[in-house]
Amino acid sequence: MAITMKVNGMEHQLDVDEDTPLLWVLRDHLSLVGTKFGCGRGLCGACTVQIDGTPTRSCLTTVAAVSGRNISTIESLVEQQPDLIDAWVEENVAQCGYCQSGQLMSAAALLATNAAPSDEEIDSAMAGNICRCGTYGRIRKAIHRTAEGRQ
Repeated sequence: MAITMKVNGMEHQLDVDEDTPLLWVLRDHLSLVGTKFGCGRGLCGACTVQIDGTPTRSCLTTVAAVSGRNISTIESLVEQQPDLIDAWVEENVAQCGYCQSGQLMSAAALLATNAAPSDEEIDSAMAGNICRCGTYGRIRKAIHRTAEGRQ
C-alpha cells in the first residue's frame, strides 16, 4: 500500500504495509538510522521521535497512524537545535550513547513547550527514556544548560 509521510520536512511516498512500525520504515526504507531499536515494546524510549512535536515511540506507531503528520527524527534535531546537542557534549551525557537519540528527542520536545523547566518537570518529561549507563543527572544538567542559553 502506498503511504505518504512527511519526515524531517520532506515528503516521502512509500509502498509499505500500513501496519509496519514507523521505526522500521525510518531505518530500512529511509535510511534514517539515528532512531534506535531498544525493547520493541515502547518501554525504553530508544526509538523516540516527535510526531507533531510530541515524543512518540516509533516501535509501537504504525505508518498508517502518521499519514499526514509531521515526523521529526534525531537527524533533523542535529540541524535545528545544535545548542541542545552542544549541551549534551559539554555535560558528557553520553556513555554508551545508545539511548541518546531518544533522550534528545524528548528533551527537545520539553524545551519547545517549557523554556525553563524545573528538575521535577525534566524528570517527568524524560520518564520512560531509560539510560542503562545512569546519566540522568547529566541529562538534567544539559537540559538546564540549554534552557539558560536560550534565555
